Amino acid sequence: MHSLSLDQLRAATRAGGITSVTLRAEGGAFVVAVATRSGDSGLLVTTRTKQPRRFADLRKAMLLLREMGIASVQVDATDWKPDEATAGAPRPDRSEAMKRAHEAAAHDRWFRAQVEEALQELDDPAMVSIPHEQVMAEMKAIIDGAAPNPGGKRAR
Repeated sequence: MHSLSLDQLRAATRAGGITSVTLRAEGGAFVVAVATRSGDSGLLVTTRTKQPRRFADLRKAMLLLREMGIASVQVDATDWKPDEATAGAPRPDRSEAMKRAHEAAAHDRWFRAQVEEALQELDDPAMVSIPHEQVMAEMKAIIDGAAPNPGGKRAR
């Protein structure tokens, strides 16, 4: 049995290479098994772990398949154990990842706004620009003035 990523299943479907699709029960979830024109069989897997993609909710599986253009499927509930379903199980790892993603997106929006504001200020004819060398010379003078003198006291 071949492993098919979501992109591979989409491509095979568009090319007319899929002859049948079965939502097959495995415990409390369903997996997508396909038969191809070449006589091979395949199983939809996750992109990252290459494990069978499991659907606790048949509706979500059907929505995904229909979006790909697969309108007819068989359901094999022989090994279905609904009491083992993990639908709605908490996923603290995903929750934390989503929180980090939202924080990163908010920071990105803030950063882009800051850059845009700075670019607009540069276009303002009333804005006075100070050359880098001048700023560095002024900062060096401030630092030198704050350096401790040989007696251990700071200069004023």
